[in-house]
Parts: sequence; structure tokens; C-alpha cells
Amino acid sequence: MKGNNLVALYTLCRKEIVRILRIWSQTILPPAITMTLYFVIFGNLIGSRIGQMGGFDYMAFIVPGLVMMSVITNSYGNIVSSFFGAKFSKHIEEMMVSPMPNWVILFGHVLGALARGLMVGGIVTIISLFFTQIQVHNYWIVISTVVLTSVVFALGGFINACLANKFDDIAIIPAFILTPLTYLGGVFYSISLLPDFWQTVSKFNPVLYMVNAFRYGFLGVSDVSLTVAYSIILTFVVVLTAICLYMLNKGIGLRS
Repeated sequence: MKGNNLVALYTLCRKEIVRILRIWSQTILPPAITMTLYFVIFGNLIGSRIGQMGGFDYMAFIVPGLVMMSVITNSYGNIVSSFFGAKFSKHIEEMMVSPMPNWVILFGHVLGALARGLMVGGIVTIISLFFTQIQVHNYWIVISTVVLTSVVFALGGFINACLANKFDDIAIIPAFILTPLTYLGGVFYSISLLPDFWQTVSKFNPVLYMVNAFRYGFLGVSDVSLTVAYSIILTFVVVLTAICLYMLNKGIGLRS
């Protein structure tokens, strides 16, 4: 059965990646264009007036944040659209009644979301090279942070897809929760610029820790402790994985 599980996992991953590449004009091109506009507007036009932030050129400072923002939105968006599409078209029922374990169903979709997040993140990183020079302080921190963060939001997207009853439901979380958390997560600024009260408020935003850990991997500077950042990210991975598996085992949101 272990061999069959690996085949099933590979098949799900392959299906997700083929889907991403088949509709590349919807999955890869739009975020690449959007991030290019961010680099032009915030980096070149506004950044030239700001000068430096955190001891670095403003463009170099926002690159890790913009890469992470693209990874977060695309990891979340891929799994929520793919899994809800499977639920809406009823072929999720075929997977649920198959001998395939629930952890394979979950991890197959999460790995697909991870693939899209890393693809878009890589493209955004390449685009950033046309605007500024990139230095990498610690490759391990860069890789581990981006992978773990992508997994966190893929799991979050999976929960959203399970609970959604119509297509409008999968747009609520990104619009009213994900976007505000991302924009207020230190993508465009250092929280050291904020008054003490708002610095304290910002520290309740989990995205802040993800963005800053990723930025530390590039620049070697962070507004938060790396230990705390990794602890928060890993806690989210464990808790959300447990929730997703529980929902799959109980069929929450999947049984009509």
C-alpha cells in the first residue's frame, strides 16, 4: 500500500502542476505583471524619494516582502480554487471513496500549491533583478521560510475550500483577511517606524514573522526574533495540518 500511496501522491501532484502550467496565463502571468508594477511604482517612483530603510536601498528592502507576498497569495489561491473546483464538480467524491488515504489527498494538493507558490516566487525574484541587486545572507533561511510559509497558506486555502459553499465564499478570506494581513505584515516598511502601540499590534500579525524571517535570509536584518518567527510558522503548520486532516476524516464541508 505504501507504493500505491506514493503513486497516488505523485499523480495528484502531477495533476496540479499540469493544471498550473496549462492555464499559465491565469496562474503565473498575472502575478508577474502585478509584481512588476509594484517594483516600478513602489520601488522606482516612491522608493527614490524614501531613500533607505533598515540600512538598505528601499528597492532591495521590499524585494523579499514582495516575493513573499506573491508566494502567499498564489499558494493560497491555487489550492482553494483547485480543491473547491473538485468539490463543486463532485469528483472529490471519487477521491474520498477511493483507497487513497486522506493524508495523500491533503499533501497532494498542498504540494501542488507549493509548486505554484515557488514558481511565482522564483519569477518575481528574477523580475526584481532588473530593478536592483539581490544579496542572500543565508540560503537555508530563505528556502526554509518560503517553503514553510507556502505550506501554511496552502493549508489555510484547503480549509477555506472545504467550508466554501459557492464561488463567492472563496473570495471572502483573501479579500478581507489575507490581503490586509499581508499589506500590514511589513512588506513595504519596517515596524520600527511605527509608534509603540502599533508595533505591539503588528506583532499579533503572523505574516509579519514570515516576511521578516524571509527578509533576514536575504538582508540579514529582521524586526522580530528568528526563533519566535520559526516557532510561529511551525505551530501554524502543525495546527492547520491537524485541522485539515480532521475535516477530511469527518467529511466536513465535503458531504452534501
